[in-house]
Amino acid sequence: MHTMKLSTVQRQTQTLSPRLQHAVRLLQMSTLDFRRELQDVLSKNPFLETEEEAGAAADAPGASTTDTSADPGPAEHAAPALGLGDAPAANQSEGDDQGEALWSLPETGADASDDRDPWLADAASKASRGDGNDELSPSSDTAAAVVSLSAHLHDQVNLLHLSQRDRTLVKVLVESLDDDGYLRTPFEELLPMFEAEMGVTADELQVALRWLQSCEPAGVAARSVQECLLLQLATGPAPHEPSEESQDVTHALAVEVVTHHLDALADKDLAGLAGHLGCTPQAAQAACDLIRRLDPHPGWRFTAGGVHYIVPDLTVRRVRGEWTVELNGAIVPRLRLNRVYAELFQRHRRAQDGEMAAHLQEARWTLRNVEQRFATILDVAQTIVRRQNRFFDHGVLAMNPLGLKEIAKDTGLHESTVSRVTNNKYIATPMGVFELKYFFSRTMSTASGGACSATAIRGLMKEMIEAEVPSKPLSDAEIARRLARQGLMVARRTITKYRQHMRIEAVERRRQLAS
Repeated sequence: MHTMKLSTVQRQTQTLSPRLQHAVRLLQMSTLDFRRELQDVLSKNPFLETEEEAGAAADAPGASTTDTSADPGPAEHAAPALGLGDAPAANQSEGDDQGEALWSLPETGADASDDRDPWLADAASKASRGDGNDELSPSSDTAAAVVSLSAHLHDQVNLLHLSQRDRTLVKVLVESLDDDGYLRTPFEELLPMFEAEMGVTADELQVALRWLQSCEPAGVAARSVQECLLLQLATGPAPHEPSEESQDVTHALAVEVVTHHLDALADKDLAGLAGHLGCTPQAAQAACDLIRRLDPHPGWRFTAGGVHYIVPDLTVRRVRGEWTVELNGAIVPRLRLNRVYAELFQRHRRAQDGEMAAHLQEARWTLRNVEQRFATILDVAQTIVRRQNRFFDHGVLAMNPLGLKEIAKDTGLHESTVSRVTNNKYIATPMGVFELKYFFSRTMSTASGGACSATAIRGLMKEMIEAEVPSKPLSDAEIARRLARQGLMVARRTITKYRQHMRIEAVERRRQLAS
């Protein structure tokens, strides 16, 4: 017979403290997300400030000259700032108050800012504070305003010769478009939006839809990809053919393809498409090329996303014959603990000030975790560059096989930590800007028993394809045979995977483009 009983069992488990969880979260962030996170913390935490804010406060009229943050006395009163250098001591206590402001990591050389253009640094500082004259104003102040799709369409609808009722119907349809510029809401769901006394019918909405589809951009307010492409083709043949007759033939074939053979177009079945159309493969190819020049997402050109530029976290350059890595000073935040606020709080602290105490603890954690983030990134990057120095000397063909385990062993970090560090972190090199993960690749065995990286094989494949005769492109099997003659045993399916990874067309498509 089973009986119930209570017992006590002692067990050891590993858990992350809140500070370590915060450090891990900051470590795996990209530069953009990390900057947003710091801005959010700065806006909420009164104990954190930037060097620019501290300088502005010191220069303000009536500012006290006895500010302890400007006192060049003991180390705990020095103005802390994150710089370049080594990682913090591993045995530093989480509650050690002496280390909360010792932000300045050991710098190499007389002045860590000597290699930065002082004019650019000053201009960036002024731009971040919003001061300076008009000539040095941020580029966002002079950038062209982005017009939304709905605003663009409303401007056109206002110019149409429509009655007030029809104009209202068209504007309702404009507000029902999605970001692609499509009308995906059925008329049955739109009709209840109108008042009952208006008596709007589906036929009236259909007429309003035709008015809207006559606006720019061509293809807007379509209800499917097929309708979007047909609306763009309805504007007439594009003047890209040498004769008007060939333009008309190509345009007619394109309409036929979009109307009845979109699946064949998606499958790139040129021979089957030519058979369905009853034309030559060259004529079918011209019709397909015309369709590919159309825009299946007419609303995207009005999105406010803009171009996102990659700001490298690190830079590598040769100094006295050695490749050295440095943090990009433009992304390193100059944070510090506001000593005045911290000392005032400690002096007048009360039991009910739990929220302020939490802010002070968060400020200390943030300073240490941000410092640890950049120190860890720099340490991992230096190890990667040291192991891949042949790549920087000779290019991608000299890339060594490298895994997370080797970097983790050299740096004393866990493999998961190395993975977080190399994710969405970029390094500027003389060959271009690369993500740190680019330097990792699995080992490929050679015929002589050696090892070669997959990245080097992809680079060799790219050179072969770029050097091929356009009228006789290399098949995947031929590339595999050529690699085998060089001692690199790579399966054909692996060649296909690498080719697709590099976004290189198949041999048949390359042959068609060359003809």
